[in-house]
Amino acid sequence: MRFKKLTNMQIIALGFFILVLLGTGLLMLPSATAKGEQTSFLTALFTSVSATCVTGLVTVDTATHWTLFGQLVIIALIQIGGLGFITVATVFLSFARKNLGLKNRSLMAESISASSIAGLRPLTKRILKWTLIFEGSGAVLLLYPFIRRFGAAKGVYYAVFHAVSAFCNAGFDLMGAEEPFSSFESFADDILVNTVFCLLIVIGGIGFAVWEDVRIHRLRLKRYSLHSKIVLCVSLILTFGGAVLFYLFEAKGLFAGLPVWKGALRSVFQSVTCRTAGFNTISLSELSLPSVLLSCFLMLIGGSTGSTAGGIKTTTIAVTFLFLFSGLRARKRVTLFGRTIDESAVKKASGVICFNLSLIFIATVLITAVQRLQLSDVLFETFSAMGTVGMTTGITRELTSVSQAAVMFLMFCGRVGSVTLASAFLERRAEAQVRYPTEEIRIG
Repeated sequence: MRFKKLTNMQIIALGFFILVLLGTGLLMLPSATAKGEQTSFLTALFTSVSATCVTGLVTVDTATHWTLFGQLVIIALIQIGGLGFITVATVFLSFARKNLGLKNRSLMAESISASSIAGLRPLTKRILKWTLIFEGSGAVLLLYPFIRRFGAAKGVYYAVFHAVSAFCNAGFDLMGAEEPFSSFESFADDILVNTVFCLLIVIGGIGFAVWEDVRIHRLRLKRYSLHSKIVLCVSLILTFGGAVLFYLFEAKGLFAGLPVWKGALRSVFQSVTCRTAGFNTISLSELSLPSVLLSCFLMLIGGSTGSTAGGIKTTTIAVTFLFLFSGLRARKRVTLFGRTIDESAVKKASGVICFNLSLIFIATVLITAVQRLQLSDVLFETFSAMGTVGMTTGITRELTSVSQAAVMFLMFCGRVGSVTLASAFLERRAEAQVRYPTEEIRIG
């Protein structure tokens, strides 16, 4: 009965927590490890949090430490965590022809950031259908390069595993079979693999609401909702703007001596994967400082609301910049594409950015206080965890239990939503019907 008293945010947070614990228990089984020994609780917990929160940070190599059973547990956590456990549960209820009550519909709408509780049953079925289509198409396209390198059976398995991981923006890979923790550096010049991964990451990260607009309105962009227009515009700017900057920053560094097309391919992939995907085709420990800072900025933003991606979201950064621009021009309203953005959205965007940056700052201070690590490496790690990206300069395996706990907390906040998590634990009290006198304060 107490379950009915929980708010939607509390149920979502609790559901992810239970999923993490379930994954931890399965990964601690001896049958989950290649050596047949029980994995420590901390390692299993860290891996489970990373998989459920579709991050990709790991303390042990996924390909060599875990058995097929352990890897299947990880990919299942990624799939459920990417779509959202509420979405998955609703799909099963729909196929079982169970009625969705008002509470369940409200919970589902909250989970996928839907604007209405109407039509949720067919929407969830479409989400599942298109997820399977995108992941299946990606796996088919990856068959040739993976079978050519790993053989038929392993090639098929690798194609499916990485298609799911890329679409869910998870960053888990099995390339450690060639060289531990190498990610896709050996595929840096493979145009097909790079293109397929970029498409899967972008499609998974733009959000279910944008899928609906594309399905209904096709290429009639003027009919898209304001949300979809913002998501598509910001995504294009960040992807290609980030790629250009990466190329300029590394032209005399990592890309020195490479043909232009190889540097451009690496730049585009890095720009896309920083948006919460977590794969890499270049050595992240060798990035120049400007590239590290650019990566942190992209990782902070992440994908879009109601998607498989994490981060503060594209709409949040867009609304914040529009608000700042309007303020500089002394305008009272924030407008875009002939629409006025609601004031509550502006307040929420500002709150999300401040809250996330505060958590990153606290975690960075904590980690640097307990370990002697480079500040740039720690910042890269904390931004990666908060944005559920999964990229690292290599320090994840060096983290102590305290530092791992800080990173796990950031990953959980990044997937569930820092404001959502905070709201889930703060008691709701009715606002007092008292209006205090207004007094002006000086800002700036």
